[in-house]
Amino acid sequence: MKKSIRILTLLLCFSLLIFSIGAGAAVKRGDRGNDVKKIQQRLSDWGYYEGSIDGIYGAQTYNAVRYFQCKNGLKQDGIVGKATAAAMGITLSSTSSSGGSSYQNNIELLARMIAAEGRGEPYRGQVAIGAVIMNRIEHPSFPNTLSGVLFQKNAFSAVDDGQFNSTPITDSARRAAVEAYNGSDPTDGCVYYYNPAKTSNKWMLSLPVYTTIGAHRFCKPQ
Repeated sequence: MKKSIRILTLLLCFSLLIFSIGAGAAVKRGDRGNDVKKIQQRLSDWGYYEGSIDGIYGAQTYNAVRYFQCKNGLKQDGIVGKATAAAMGITLSSTSSSGGSSYQNNIELLARMIAAEGRGEPYRGQVAIGAVIMNRIEHPSFPNTLSGVLFQKNAFSAVDDGQFNSTPITDSARRAAVEAYNGSDPTDGCVYYYNPAKTSNKWMLSLPVYTTIGAHRFCKPQ
């Protein structure tokens, strides 16, 4: 009797483990791997995606997923979970290189930069700063990783003057980081921003201004 109970208990635990793994499988912005390629290929075949099949879940893939979700009556979160994958007719392998810890680390890094660079800025301006950083990852003129963009030499004054490490992360900076990381972009693709009261860089000042949010002017490449 005791042996039967032990066996049933082990089977139940194993079933719960399998269920939790399957239920938690999801692919989101920042992920890389074969699952992302499958998503990109399916969206490309169906006319939702026009980018490269490179296995990198960037802004273009995120926007294509949201468009697909919108057209198919799914929750428009830009995340390919169980329902979205089923609608695409694909099976997720749960082996994309990301994981919860990587996602949280990226959010923390982005929030720290937003807090340092966006001190005193309105919430929309903080999201815009995060969006510029995310846009740089996608742009060929910049490194293609978050840490590479954040710590590129002379890219951000907050890194140069130590504010990146000394400024506390606020709740609004963390919320803005999540929003920007997941695709929100009030700048519509800008990759530069500056505060005209704090810079004398002639090249930066020469860029055409696309939009102004708070004290920052946001620009696209010429």
